[in-house]
Amino acid sequence: MTSRDFYTLDDFDFADKRVLLRVDINSPIDPTTGRILDVTRMRAILPTIQDLKYAKVIMTGHQSKPGKSDFTSFRAHAQKLSGLVGRKVRYIDSLFDSKALAAIKGMRNGELLLLENTRFYSEDVALKGKPPDVQARSHIVSRLSAAVDYYVCDAFAAAHRSQPTLVGFAEELPAIAGRLMEKELVMLGEIMASDGGLTAILGGAKVDDSIEVMNYMLKKGTLSEALTGGVVANIFLKAEDIELGPPNEQFLDKEVPDHQKLVETARQLLADHPKKIRVPHDISLNQDGRRAGIPVSKLPSDFPIYDIGLETTVDYINRIKKAKKVMLNGPMGVFELEEFAFGTKEVLKAIAESKAISVVGGGHTAAAVSAMGLTENIGHVSTGGGALMNMLTGKELPVVEALRRSKSRCEEGNK
Repeated sequence: MTSRDFYTLDDFDFADKRVLLRVDINSPIDPTTGRILDVTRMRAILPTIQDLKYAKVIMTGHQSKPGKSDFTSFRAHAQKLSGLVGRKVRYIDSLFDSKALAAIKGMRNGELLLLENTRFYSEDVALKGKPPDVQARSHIVSRLSAAVDYYVCDAFAAAHRSQPTLVGFAEELPAIAGRLMEKELVMLGEIMASDGGLTAILGGAKVDDSIEVMNYMLKKGTLSEALTGGVVANIFLKAEDIELGPPNEQFLDKEVPDHQKLVETARQLLADHPKKIRVPHDISLNQDGRRAGIPVSKLPSDFPIYDIGLETTVDYINRIKKAKKVMLNGPMGVFELEEFAFGTKEVLKAIAESKAISVVGGGHTAAAVSAMGLTENIGHVSTGGGALMNMLTGKELPVVEALRRSKSRCEEGNK
């Protein structure tokens, strides 16, 4: 994937034009107060909004889903965005009815509208997964596409979904990647290039995702080595027939129900790629709130494993320094507790100081990067969850395919 497979903002002049901008500003919300707790995804779309400053920008997006406590209107989102952008974002409590269309028609250059949460409208859910031409015939797409000139998609975090407000507009309008979408695809494309040299640090508790990524990259020849941490490391320790101890086994039983199957997969990966998968040789236990480091050879333990150990951390840092490309997905331990944040922090510092092409993904890890003030020192901090995992395992992203189809169709029509 290269930036020339699809249109970017550099390919058009948007001055005086109406631009429908699909964003992903799905944000954590306090269910009792309705207060938005994190604006990371809103900040991520600011470069696109800035580059469309001479256009009339109409934003659409989704928030949660029906039945969830954070399923709410976009009124608060518009207020937050106004503060971040530095100019008013007008909220319209509808999506494609006469009120929304009148507001769009009356816009002036430089104005920003945020239409209502698309999940309030059944079409965007009911037509999920339908062929793109069917999605394009939805009322949402047919009415809004007639009122605008271009469709810009900056919703990488939703790029693995096929829904009218993500895919349908690309069938009716020139579809263009926003700055965030462009950066995600270009940076992840570099990481996924099959020229080797990639060191992947895989941690956190989503073991199935990490093992799938590892398996795919090893088969493709993308991966030079994988460094494991968090619950992922525990699974690989078990694959090496190391007993973890009661609290760690109980955690796996509760939080990773299919862990026995994952252990078998990990065992096969270790057998097939013995020199490419690194497992901690020391770990840190939580002894009643105190950090206690022990070598893996001293397991099992009656205390839970909360971080990789000092020697393992130093080993990982040295490997990161030598890498050409680095990707981290998931923390090394329970970094939310300061006593056990050491492994995660030191690994992130090493990535920030590295000269390698670097990508960090995963919501918890991205939060750690932000909290440490390292965002500017990392090549790219991905906003994607499911979209990121799909891309890292070679699966097609419906939104990206729609962008590519749109460019091909437009260029064919201009011949």
